[in-house]
Amino acid sequence: MTVETPSRPPTSERSFLFVLGSARRGGNSEALARRAARTLPPDVRQRWLHLGDLDIPRFEDLRHSGDGTYPEPVGDVGTLWAETLAATDLVVVSPLYWYSVSASVKLYLDHWSAWMRVPGTDFEGTMSGKRMWAVTAYASEDVTLVEPLLGTLRNSAARLRMHWAGALLANGSKPGQAMDSPGTAERAAEFFSPQAARPGTPVGAGAARE
Repeated sequence: MTVETPSRPPTSERSFLFVLGSARRGGNSEALARRAARTLPPDVRQRWLHLGDLDIPRFEDLRHSGDGTYPEPVGDVGTLWAETLAATDLVVVSPLYWYSVSASVKLYLDHWSAWMRVPGTDFEGTMSGKRMWAVTAYASEDVTLVEPLLGTLRNSAARLRMHWAGALLANGSKPGQAMDSPGTAERAAEFFSPQAARPGTPVGAGAARE
């Protein structure tokens, strides 16, 4: 399991969890996220989790079995659960795979259903008010094909009453290609700006945030 943290101890109340869901390391979506994260103040806590490094079992639906509860997560899933709860800002980093999030990100979201039903905890209440961001690279020339991915994440955020903070999008297939697109580095550098962090800030389609 890979958990990356900044070298300087954080002093800010903001805490960013970057959930990396690509099937390869160092791809376009991850490069976008890392470029955007460079502009975060040094006192802001960062955690980077590669879902491919984690042993995440398939989700089992127990809602209508027994009392419908789940045990507290342990192991890698417990780490992912705890880091999700600890973050003020959740950044889902997923390329566009078949018009939606990657399989590992979908599995992560599936486990939210279990985490909402762990006795003695309040996953839904704790997540309420946090911010969700999305970072994705897509290979098509048609940016509207990203909408199902964004809809999945926006609706997931809304289910837990999280704030949708926006999406950073770029076109690219080969590693490094997205960062070579005109204006991508500039949009990434502005993505986590203080203005962007305000919940509900409207941004037009095609910009760094949607």
